[in-house]
Amino acid sequence: MLDRQLKAIANPQRRQVLEWLRDPVANFPPQVDGDLVEDGVCAVRIEEKLGLAQPTTAQHLRVLVDAGLLVPKRIKQWTFYRRNEAGLAALREALAEQL
Repeated sequence: MLDRQLKAIANPQRRQVLEWLRDPVANFPPQVDGDLVEDGVCAVRIEEKLGLAQPTTAQHLRVLVDAGLLVPKRIKQWTFYRRNEAGLAALREALAEQL
């Protein structure tokens, strides 16, 4: 898992997403569906802020989910993402043990 997590955070855009999601209310506009904090931020909003194509953004989000750093949630036809604080804490712990 550590290798997947390190791969995930090696990319500056993925680190940027994690940073933005630390305080979603400050970094994203209000949403019609889904609470920014409880449910997460809609993938479309993340895509707009990153300024990347939908497939590229989707791949970045998938890598972060697979690494256990983001939690996806489906609401209607949309997917919302929030930070997985437990996964991020486990990454910090694993790095502290390894280094």
